[in-house]
Parts: sequence; C-alpha cells; structure tokens
Amino acid sequence: MEPGQFLVCLILVITAGFHPAGAAQRGNSNGEVLPESLPSAPGTLPYFQMEPEDAYIIKSNPISLRCRAIPAMQIFFKCNGEWVHQNEHVSEESVDEGSGVTIREVYINVTRQQVEDFHGSEDYWCQCVAWSNLGTSKSRRAFVRIAYLRKNFEQEPQGKEVPIEGMIVLHCRPPEGVPTAEVEWFKNEEPIDSILDDNIDTRADHNLIIHKARLSDSGNYTCMASNIVAKRRSASATVVVFVNGAWSSWTEWSSCNVRCGRGWQKRSRTCTNPAPLNGGSFCDGMSMQKTTCTSLCPVDGNWEVWSEWSVCSPECEHQRGRECTAPSPRNGGKSCEGLSQESENCTEGLCIQGADTASDIALYSGLGAAIIAVAVLAVGVTLYRRSQSEYGVDVIDSSALTGGFQTFNFKTVRQGNSLLLNSSLQPDLTVSRTYSGPICFQDPMDKELMTESSIFNPLTDIKVKVQSSFMVSLGVTERPDFHGKTLSGTFPHGNNRCFGTLHGRNKTPYIQNLSSISSKPEMRVCGLFGHQGGRLVMPNTGVSLLIPHEAIAEDNSWEIYLSVNQGEPSLQLEGAEVLLGPEVTCGPNDVTLSTPVALTIPHCAEVSCEHWHIRLKRRSQQGKWEEVMSTDDETTSYYCLLDPFACHILIDSFGTYALVGEPLTDCAVKELKVAVFGCMSCNSLDYNLRVYCIDNTPCAFQEVLSDERHQGGQLLEEPKLLHFKGNTFSIQISVLDIPPFLWRIKPFTACQEVPFSRVWCSNQQPLHCAFSLERYTPATTQLSCKICVRQVKGHELILQVQTSILENERETIAFLAPEDDNYLAHPGPKAFKIPHSIRQRICATFDTPNSKGKDWQLLAQKLSISRNLSYFATKSSPSAVILDLWEARHPYDGNLDSLACALEEIGRTQSKLSLVTETHTEDPDFSYSRQNGL
Repeated sequence: MEPGQFLVCLILVITAGFHPAGAAQRGNSNGEVLPESLPSAPGTLPYFQMEPEDAYIIKSNPISLRCRAIPAMQIFFKCNGEWVHQNEHVSEESVDEGSGVTIREVYINVTRQQVEDFHGSEDYWCQCVAWSNLGTSKSRRAFVRIAYLRKNFEQEPQGKEVPIEGMIVLHCRPPEGVPTAEVEWFKNEEPIDSILDDNIDTRADHNLIIHKARLSDSGNYTCMASNIVAKRRSASATVVVFVNGAWSSWTEWSSCNVRCGRGWQKRSRTCTNPAPLNGGSFCDGMSMQKTTCTSLCPVDGNWEVWSEWSVCSPECEHQRGRECTAPSPRNGGKSCEGLSQESENCTEGLCIQGADTASDIALYSGLGAAIIAVAVLAVGVTLYRRSQSEYGVDVIDSSALTGGFQTFNFKTVRQGNSLLLNSSLQPDLTVSRTYSGPICFQDPMDKELMTESSIFNPLTDIKVKVQSSFMVSLGVTERPDFHGKTLSGTFPHGNNRCFGTLHGRNKTPYIQNLSSISSKPEMRVCGLFGHQGGRLVMPNTGVSLLIPHEAIAEDNSWEIYLSVNQGEPSLQLEGAEVLLGPEVTCGPNDVTLSTPVALTIPHCAEVSCEHWHIRLKRRSQQGKWEEVMSTDDETTSYYCLLDPFACHILIDSFGTYALVGEPLTDCAVKELKVAVFGCMSCNSLDYNLRVYCIDNTPCAFQEVLSDERHQGGQLLEEPKLLHFKGNTFSIQISVLDIPPFLWRIKPFTACQEVPFSRVWCSNQQPLHCAFSLERYTPATTQLSCKICVRQVKGHELILQVQTSILENERETIAFLAPEDDNYLAHPGPKAFKIPHSIRQRICATFDTPNSKGKDWQLLAQKLSISRNLSYFATKSSPSAVILDLWEARHPYDGNLDSLACALEEIGRTQSKLSLVTETHTEDPDFSYSRQNGL
C-alpha cells in the first residue's frame, strides 16, 4: 500500500469512529440492540443478516460459526478478544440483485482442542466484525461449549409398596451434563404421557407423582435423561400397589351336627372382601367359628288310658275314647298309632237276632289245630337235639328262618353299646366272657390262638352251645396264663403247625403257654443329614421325611431317625374319634430347624370336609397328646395338605404325630383294603382261608403280609378297596360258589358278620375272619370260589379265588417292592428332583411381587396349593416352602412336567419350559433325579 492510500484509509477510519452510526455500533458492542434492518443504500454501516449461534462440540467433531453482513467490504471473526487469523476464514461474496449491494458471508471452524486450551473466566466465545465505507459493525457473541452427559444419576427412583389409593412419589435427578438433560419417564418400557392421564404429574422438578394409586399403576418405572450427547437410563424401580385382605360377611350357622342332643354348628367367612393382592396382608382372626348347639329330640306320642264306657245307646252300643297326650308328639315325633275311639255291643249280643255260630266253630277249630302243630314241632326239635348229641353240642337247625346266614356278635360281660363309634373296650381274657358273633379276630393274641385248624375245635374249658338263632356262646374259665396286655414270646411258625391233638369226645387241644408271645418290633430307619438336607423314606409304609436345603445349620450334621409304632396306639381317642394313620415319630427332638421339614403320613379316610373333621395331634415330651391344628383351620404354625391317600405336614420341630378324624355324618367313609390268604392246615384235607379287612394304609398291609409270611400264608388275590361308611352297619363276609362235589365248608362258617364298632375303631390293627374248607379226596388240587364282602346298606365287593393247594404249583402274588437299605436315606442334592440352581432362580422370580399378580401365590395355586396361604406369607422365601411341599407330594414320579406346566401357565419366567426340562438336562443332579424318579 502506498503512503497516500494508507493516509486515506486512516482518515476514513477516524471519520467512521466519530460518525453517529459508528457510535451506534459501539453501543451494540456494549450490549445495545441493533435495529432489525438497515437501509441498503450506499454509505450505510453494515448490518448482519446472519449472526453466529451458540454451539456445542460433540465428542471431537469441530463446529462451524457463520455470519453474513450487507454491505460489507470485509468480515473477520474475533474469538476471546483476539482476531482469528485470516487463513482460517472462508469467505463468500455475492451481490444483491435488487440493490446491487455486496453481500459477504464468512465462516470459521472451532475445534475441541481450541476450546479445551482456553482458560478464561467465561466460556469460549466468538463474534463477527464487518467493515463498510462508513465504519464497522459487531455481531452478537456466540459461545462454544463442549457437550457431555455424566453416567451416574444424582438421584435414582426407588421402588415402593403402596396401598391402593395411596400417593406415589418417585424422585429423579438426572446426571450432570451440558446442555442440561431432559427427563422422560417410562413404565414397563412404555413412555408415560401425563397429558393423557390427569392422575399422573411429571412436571415437578423431574419427579413422577401419582396422586391416587391404582392396581394398574403397579409396574417397573424408569427415569431416562437425554441431551444432544447421550441418553442415560436409571435403575428400574418396582412399584407394587397392594390390597390388604378383608373378611367377607359370616355365612349362616350350619345345622347342628347331631339330630338329637348336644352338638356343634359352625359358620365361616372368607378373606375375599377384598382378597389380599400383591403381598397385601391377610385378614386377622379366624375363618371359622364353632359353637355348641342343642337339637330338640323328637318325642313320639303315646295314648292316655281309655276313658270309661259311655251309657249304652238305643243301638245297643257304647263308646270310649283316649287322647294322644301321654305325651303329645313334639319336635317331629310320631303320632300315636291306633284308634282314638272304639265302640262295642253293650248287651253281649242280645240285640242281635239270629246270630250265626258257624264262625265261632271255625275259630275254635283253628286254635286247636295251632296247638297241635306247636306240640309236634316241640317233639321234633327234641328228637333232633338227641340225634346230634354225639357231637358234644345241642343244635337246632333254623337256617330256614335265617336264610342260611349265621350271625355272631363278640361281646364281653361288661359290654357297652356295640354300635358306638368309639368302642375302646378290648376283651379281657382273664375273666369269663361270652362271645356272640363271627369267629373274626382283632386282638393279636386271639389271632394266634384261633387260626387254621384249631379255630373250630373247642378249646380247653370252653363250652359250646349253638342255639336256634346260631348264636355261639363261648364260656372261657379264668386262666392265670391269659394276660392279653403283657404277652411276650411267639408261636412257632410253619406251614404245617397244629396246636393240639384230639382226645376222645372232648377233642381237647394242647394250647401253648401264652407267655411266649412277643411284641412286634418297631419299624425304624435313620440317616446322617447336614446343611444340604435330603430325604428319609420308610419302605413299604408310605411314611417319609423331606429335609430341605439349609434346614440344618451349616457345618452341622445330625443322625435323623423315623419310626412307626406297630404296637397298641398310645393315643387315647376322645368321643367319636378314630385313628386314620400310623403314629409316626421323627427325631431327635433337640434338632433346631431353620426352615420347615415335610412329614408324609398315609391315611385311610375318603377326604371330604363335609363328612370328616380331621385333626393333627402331637405327643408332648411328657407323653400327653395335644391337638396341633385342624385341617380346616388357617394357622401360621403348621401346614397340612390332604391328598387322597396321604397327608403332607410342614413342621418346625421333630416329635410324634398322628392323624385322627371325627365323622360329621353317616356318609363319612374309611377305605379298607380287603385281602384273602390261604394255607394248608395240619390235616392234609383241610384248607384255611383268612379274609382281612385292613385300614387302607401301606404300613397296616405290610404288617399283615409279615404275619402271614411267618405263618406260611399265601396271598391268593390282588387286594381290593371297600368303602366302609360310618352308618353303624356291620360287615358281612361269605364264601360263595364252592365246588359242591370237591370241597365242603365247615359248619357255621359259610357266612360271618363283624360288628360295626370293631371295624370302624380298628385303629390300624388288622382284623380277619377265618373259613375252614375240607377236600373230599386228596386228589383235589385246585380251589375256586368267591369271597363276598359287603357292608349292610353299603359297598359290596367280590374277590375271585383261583389257586392251587399244592406247594410246588403255587404262584406268588407280590405287591411290595423289595426292601433296599440303600433306598432308605438320601442325603444331599440327589434327594431332590429340582436342582438347587433351578430352585434358586424360581424363588428369586416368584418371591418378588409382580404388578400382574404373578408371584408365589399364583405359583401355589398352579401347584394345587390354594388353602391357608397365610402360612407361606410368614416365611422368608414362600416359594422355597411351596417347592418343598411339591417335592414331598411327588417323590416317585420321575419328571418335572407338572412344575414345568405350572410355570408355563404363569408365563412369567423366560423360556418357561426350558427353564426346568431342557436347559438343565446336562446338570448331573438333574439327570440323576430323572433316572431315579426323585
């Protein structure tokens, strides 16, 4: 530039500095607002059509700042008070077609490094300076910042459990960031729009407020923070809206359980108003109430004495009457039968003319014929008794009157009512007693004394008298050796044992000293168990004990035992109670359990809450039996789950337990297992059939099998079930279809009857009736007949007997698996069908409340556990206890299909079916459990 040109430029600059417009521009640099538009006529200051905007540098990407001015000779950027080098500018020039004025546009790039290297008191900034003929103009400052968003939220939302219609407030403070992050709320991965739902507010400082909680508000809530750099999601906060349970109204009181006298009635209510949901508390109080009641007994009417005869009427008749008031019928009683008035001739027939005496002659002739017939019958009976005297008994055959059925009723001198449900009196063999009934036995001593050929032979000092009604009276004299309660020792067993030989007409058998009879051994198994738990099984009894994982403290181990009482029950029954299963003891008692163990006890009741009141009892250390719970009660101390053939009990301490039942109606049913055994007697032509009626529990049947095995007995037919009702009617047992020319049955044994009380109150003690058959010739080797067992006005069944009496041709019918000592105790993970890792995943999934109710309560429902859920609610892991109960109910089926189907129906777990059956088939524990059916 020449010196003259420089001088001109300097003058222009100085002039512009003192120009009013320049003053205006300087004011703009101090923060004053420039006019929106300036005239484009020549000689004006430049004004900016585009000014640089604030910008953010994302990661390492540079940003561009642009400005455009008109009219402008030059435009330069100034950043942080320093001019940007001309080489960093990119300039574009154009001409306005309307005015011909030059338009200049310039932009520069700002990098992340430039911003990071700046250390000023404020943020990095840049502005444009434009020159024209009249002076300069400055644009607004554009600030350049580095954009970022921290990872951690300053405050994340927290899960809550809120009652229905309560307020929910979830707090969220997003991470620090430039620019400031915006917050958005999500529920179950779906965005929440507070505009569409007036009950939800998200405007208050990023917080989520639900004014009144609804069940539909349960779910997983997430706070999302986002800016131009990134998005950040908070941890999920689970909100559970729960409903506390409330009782429904009481039902009406049931009718009194007895028709006459003092009884009880009950009413119930359910925790369904509303039902507890999503972990809500269960109702406090009892779900059932019982109270005593008194039913008025019906009183049948009875006649008063006849009144005096009235005065004789002209018709030669007089009348008399009586009233049904001694007493009058009340409470549904029967009215009096007969006439309330009667009349008769009061002149002894004098009023009747021409009386016909032919009817009187016929009357007297009939009476005379009847007297003669009675006399002839008496003479015939006397002659028949004399002809039978050689058998040592007096017999009158009245089978024509009884239909060939002989009834026998056992009863003692101190006999009570034989129809009472609780007939606890047992025969006392030390006193003289009279039996009237079938030759059927329940007491073990009687069973030993009167089996096989000796059953129908008179014993020493026994007088047998068969009366006209086939009632057998046995008078046993006192004998010091007969002490039924303290017997010891045992009879010799064998296939051909015989108790005595016949001596003359008295046929007196030799009877072994009863002091040699021994008591039955106790059934007992044991095993060593530790922290991993296991299973203890009593073979062939249906009794087992499941010890869950972590039930025993870590680093501890105990020798756990399980035993079944085979002797006389120690439980003293009250009222109409009956023992439904064996007395089971598990121990030792000083073991401390952190989680409940599952004890399985078989029972013989046909389960129905309408007909049975079933209770669990426990024997204290002092030997006293105490009621623990009723299966109808809801309690948090014990849990009873009744299956058709067994009861599964969750207990917190070891001890002795028993299951008792009280029939509520006549329709209460005990299931009896009927089995028939046979064996040869000491006489080669005789064959004995023994029919057992046993409570349908495996341990009771095993006891019979053991006794028969020792006596050489043979199981002739697969046992069948008899449904025995509590209607006070007896059982009749008869032998039918005996080949007439090959076999014959001993007298008085074709049909036998067992009183109701002896069957109903058998208390797990086997009862049997014996039948003695005789072959006509030794050449008969096959026996075919039918055994009919029926309850009067009840169930009836037929057992078909087809057997060979030759020892080498017999076929053994086996119904029990062989006892394997290795099968008794299963410590460790192999005792469980569900592998421990799978179990932990199921518990973690279902112990957590779910907005859709897919929690442990639904798991229990799908596994057919729907009663007394309050018990599980008190446990730290309800799902674990439910799975323990499922393990106890399914000890022998070799797969997990029922559990897998339950999970699939719930549909909560990911890959439900594969969770149990496919993904873990390589687990060695799982493979073992599938192979062994555990």
